[in-house]
Amino acid sequence: MQKITTFLWFDSQAEEAAEFYTSLFPDSRVVDVQRHGEAGPGPEGTAMLVTFELAGQRFLALNGGPHFRFTEAVSLYVDCESQEEVDELWARLTEGGEESQCGWLKDRYGLSWQIVPRVLGELMSDPDRARAGRVTRAMLGMKKIEIQGLLDAARG
Repeated sequence: MQKITTFLWFDSQAEEAAEFYTSLFPDSRVVDVQRHGEAGPGPEGTAMLVTFELAGQRFLALNGGPHFRFTEAVSLYVDCESQEEVDELWARLTEGGEESQCGWLKDRYGLSWQIVPRVLGELMSDPDRARAGRVTRAMLGMKKIEIQGLLDAARG
């Protein structure tokens, strides 16, 4: 087991969310579902704690009730290799959710994600600070990150 595991608090959708998230990434699966027994605290047979893996990384999801909500202060960052990967994840994760800016979105459960093409970091780290600045300005004007727009900005 990995030493540090991200723990996500859901109202009552932990199992549904885990199934959805694992459908998005290769090397992903629901590992275990612990269900409430007759002693509760939730309805007997419903999921209490769901263990799942996304791209080989373990997560825990709790159905803890409506006491806490996700905020943008914590997000899941996805390093994407292509525009096709960005487009697919963006479309699936914003379904029932909402777009933000600079590659950020909230999914239907309120969890924040950053869907970022790898080339963005490479272009923003360019030793030519003017070029990196143009890329940064272009990214700041985007919701979903568009690689071609970044490359156009880099060329000036």
